[in-house]
Amino acid sequence: MTDTPVQAVGRRKSAVARVTLRPGTGRWEVNGRTIEEYFPMPRHRDVVARPLGVVDADGSYDLLVRVRGGGQTGQAGAVQLAVARALVAHDPDRRSTLRSHGLLTRDPRSVERKKPGQPKARKRFQFSKR
Repeated sequence: MTDTPVQAVGRRKSAVARVTLRPGTGRWEVNGRTIEEYFPMPRHRDVVARPLGVVDADGSYDLLVRVRGGGQTGQAGAVQLAVARALVAHDPDRRSTLRSHGLLTRDPRSVERKKPGQPKARKRFQFSKR
C-alpha cells in the first residue's frame, strides 16, 4: 500500500473514464462537479461506488474522475471499472475480492453497427410479396 496518487482507466461502450485515487476523506469530483450533480440517478451512484463498498474503503479515498463519451450508464460503468483498477493498483491484495465480485472484467458489449440494406443493425425492411 502506498500513499501516492494512483491512476487507472476504465471503458464501457463508448465511454472512457480516467480516475485518480488518493488517500483522503471520501470526496468525489467528476468532471469538476460533485458525484451527486454529475450522476443524479442513485442507481448510477451505486454502480460507481460499488468497488469501494466491496473492499470496505468507503470514505478512505478522494477520487478525481475525468469521463467522456457515451451516456450516463456507459459512463457509470467506465468509472466503476477505473475505480476497481485503481484500488488494485493501490493494494494488489484486493484483486481476488474485486475479481470475485466481477468488478475487474471489462464489459465487451457495445452497439452493433448498422448493416447496408437494413434500417438498423438487425431489423429488416418489411417484406412485400406483391
